[in-house]
Amino acid sequence: MTSAEVVLVGADGCKAGWIAVRRAPGSAPSVDVFASFAALMEASPDNAVVAVDMPIGLPEFSSKGGRGPEALVRPLLGARQSSVFSIPSRAALYADTSDFTTVEAWYAAHRKASEVARATSDPPRGVSIQAFGIFSRIREIDALLIARPDLRGRVFESHPEVAFCRLNGDQAMQLPKKIKGSVNPAGMAERKALLCRHGYDMGFLDQPPPRGAAADDFLDAAVMMLVAGRIASGSAKPFPNPPLADGFGIPVAIWA
Repeated sequence: MTSAEVVLVGADGCKAGWIAVRRAPGSAPSVDVFASFAALMEASPDNAVVAVDMPIGLPEFSSKGGRGPEALVRPLLGARQSSVFSIPSRAALYADTSDFTTVEAWYAAHRKASEVARATSDPPRGVSIQAFGIFSRIREIDALLIARPDLRGRVFESHPEVAFCRLNGDQAMQLPKKIKGSVNPAGMAERKALLCRHGYDMGFLDQPPPRGAAADDFLDAAVMMLVAGRIASGSAKPFPNPPLADGFGIPVAIWA
C-alpha cells in the first residue's frame, strides 16, 4: 500500500465535533466538519488511513510524564513542548460522562475526574482544565476502537507540533501557533509555508475554516493528513517504536 492508493484523512477535534482534511488518490484535498468521530469514519472508505490529533490508548495507571509517547516527543519540541499534555488514567476519563448543562456541573465533573486521576497516578496528579476539555473527544475514539478492533490498524494518533517538527527536518517550529489563547498570525504563517513545501496549495490553506472549527484546528487537520500519508507510505515513525498497548490491546504511540 502506498499513500497514492488510499484515501488520507487528517482529523482534529473542534467546537462542532471533528474537522477533517481528506484527500482521495489523484484529487485535491477537501475539508469538512463531522458531528462525531463515528460519522467521520462512516464517511471514509474502508481502506482510509486516518491520523488524528487526539490521545489513543489509555493507561490504567498514570506515571510521571504521561503514557510513554509524551515523554519521548517532548524533547523534540523545545519551546513547543508544553503543547504535549499528559493523559490521566482511563478511570479518570470515564469518571463523569454526563452532558454538562451548567458551568457548575462542568467544574464539579472536573473536580471528580481530578480526584480519580490523583488516586490512579504516581506521583498523584489531577487533571488540567485543558485536558478535561477534550475528555469527551478522547472517549469517542476510545469507545469506537474498543468496539471495533478492525479500526486499530487504520486510526493513528499523532500530534501537530510533533508532525510539523518531523516535516521540518526534525526542527521544531520557531513561533507559537497561539499566544494567550489567541491565534498568532506569524506562527500560522510559519506552519502554512511548511505545509505548502509538502504539497498544499496556499489558496486551500488560506480559506476560512468551516463553521464550528477554528483556523488553528484547520491547520492541525491539514498536517495530520500529511502524517496519514507518511503512515500509508511507511515513512512515519511511532514514538515509542514499537508502540505500546493499553489494557484493551489498543496501540499507544504518537506517529509522525
